[in-house]
Amino acid sequence: MTVRLTMLCATAADGGHDRILGEGAPGAPVTAAVPPYALALRGPSARCARTAEALGIDAAPRHALRGLDHGAWEGRPLADVAAEDPHGLSVWLTDPDAAPPAGESVRRFCRRTADWLTVLPAGPEPVLAIVEESVVRAALVHALALPARAFRYLDVPSVLTLTLRDDGWSARLAPPAAPRHRRPADGPGTVAVPTLPATRRHLCLTGRP
Repeated sequence: MTVRLTMLCATAADGGHDRILGEGAPGAPVTAAVPPYALALRGPSARCARTAEALGIDAAPRHALRGLDHGAWEGRPLADVAAEDPHGLSVWLTDPDAAPPAGESVRRFCRRTADWLTVLPAGPEPVLAIVEESVVRAALVHALALPARAFRYLDVPSVLTLTLRDDGWSARLAPPAAPRHRRPADGPGTVAVPTLPATRRHLCLTGRP
């Protein structure tokens, strides 16, 4: 049995200390080369919906693909949260079992994403999922058997392909190189297929706090 999943990150570039937590800042839709797919899904956020629309992809929303729940901090600038609750923010950024007020811990979020990965359908063509950056991180934690603490240090690519075979998951996460064109059976028009070097249980860590 082989399960293939291509994840397209819809989250705009990280704004550092000025970034908005969660789905509060729409940003510009992310564009990327899209490989053939058998089924297209997306997170329920407006950002994921806009990205799918910009790429001409009819992607069905899935509640299970929602991003990390920041609770009372959702939609707030990171700088404001740091000024209001520096201790709470510090604990949340360093402890995967800590959660924002009324929010979700990183460990629980990774477990939720892992549960979704276990029910993906097998098939020759991948499932395409347009998701928030946090969902890509959580998927990598599960697929590469990383500790939840590694969640914040993963260098998230715009396009990630995960493949499950009998010997476990493998990941392709380098930027697309020398795209070629193919027409999918049930996808939109002509799409660019990225050629990505395979990486198995190996990731680039950014050292981001």
